[in-house]
Amino acid sequence: MGLFLSSFVILLLVAISDIVARLVPHISSTYINILIGVLAACVPVINHAILGFENDVFMTLIIAPLLFFEGQRTALQIVGRRVRSIFGSAIVLAIISAVVATIVIRPMLGGPFALALIVVAISTPTDATALGSVSQGHKLQHSVEKALTLEALFNDATGLVLLQAALIWYQTGHLNLLQNSGRLLLSAGGGVLIGAVIALVMMLGRQFLLRSAANVISSQTLFYLLTPFIVYLVAEHLGMSGIIATVTAGLINNSEAIRSRFSSPRQMHLGLQLVNFADDVLNSFVFVVLGINLGRIVLTRHASMVHNLSWLVIGISVYLILLVCRFVYAKLLVADRTWRSSVLFSFGGVHGTVTLAMTFSILGQGLASTTFNLILLAEATVILLSMIVPTILFHLILPRDWDEAQRPQMIKTLRYRAVHAGIKAVKQLSLSKEVKQIVIFDLKDQMGLTTLRWFWREWRGVSGQSAVLTSCKVSNSVGL
Repeated sequence: MGLFLSSFVILLLVAISDIVARLVPHISSTYINILIGVLAACVPVINHAILGFENDVFMTLIIAPLLFFEGQRTALQIVGRRVRSIFGSAIVLAIISAVVATIVIRPMLGGPFALALIVVAISTPTDATALGSVSQGHKLQHSVEKALTLEALFNDATGLVLLQAALIWYQTGHLNLLQNSGRLLLSAGGGVLIGAVIALVMMLGRQFLLRSAANVISSQTLFYLLTPFIVYLVAEHLGMSGIIATVTAGLINNSEAIRSRFSSPRQMHLGLQLVNFADDVLNSFVFVVLGINLGRIVLTRHASMVHNLSWLVIGISVYLILLVCRFVYAKLLVADRTWRSSVLFSFGGVHGTVTLAMTFSILGQGLASTTFNLILLAEATVILLSMIVPTILFHLILPRDWDEAQRPQMIKTLRYRAVHAGIKAVKQLSLSKEVKQIVIFDLKDQMGLTTLRWFWREWRGVSGQSAVLTSCKVSNSVGL
């Protein structure tokens, strides 16, 4: 019951925050989601109704399907052509950055190297969803954007393996580089294999049903929506990277969608609508949860935040070191290797909810409460800096995406013309006044040209005077 109530409250907050975001179009909806989450954490009744952060639940129910949908938006052949680039940014860059940052911040922490590595490993994963929010409305260089997206899809596994190695090092005092390197390759490779096998089996099964008399659209859609959960849970149960497995499954489904668009158009359309809906809701859900946890951090740890600012110094230092490492890497290997591309790549490494999830995953791992509080506040600083700084920078140096900005108005104009052409045609038909009024209302309703008072009058007319139309026509009108 607690999980249901908590999810219900967060979904309500998601709905409210998305409405507010629509009313404030010049501010990215991500920041509105976070702000609503922070405000919710400050209201005792709402805050108490929402459960504490559960890392496993969050990763399984929210992150897994999000990564699956993100992978599905990426063509498999693009990944095949960029294997070296992905390996470099998702593994090599992550490890080099972790080593450099660990050495630099270790004196600031005043603890062992293992503790410094824990802090840095948590800051390793980048977030493709958060990247979209900070560059919203602006044209990001395509080659750089693709490099950032592919990096974000695959570097989560590197961060998780680094964190596991750091925790073992912290608890035992020993670091086995050979074993940890093998573990990273096994986890990533195993994740790719498991994700590919499960996705292929489910894809072929669904395609077989699609071409048989046993095909049921609702069952097909359920199989598809359950895929990321099955893939993630199986991979994690076998000790492999559930994140890599889920992304791989998404990539395979991208190719399936391309070659089966016309096998069952109704099923394809339903799937697209459900994916778009789920993707929008889950994205907003993620940032509302982030806001709630940031608000709780401030409320419960404000005393330690004020009296000891070491968390702020560590958070800023980690962020700056990662920026420098990313810039050097981009200058050597990314896109056209210009200063502009290198700056975009370095600041485009935005951190988000996976970083937050990894932070809470270290609870109960032998860390003192004061140490955990320090890490939590430092990681919150990294997350906020990685979102706020590029938002400002991209606004200053990137050109506006005028195609994206003008597209809604162009669509509105075309729809307006079509509606008025339809109204003109209806008026020339030999229909009763009542029928014409109903059809014209439906046409104008598509443009938002009807008032609540007009709707109320039409609703009363359909509900109380159905004799105007046949029962079949009334049903169709209501369905529309």
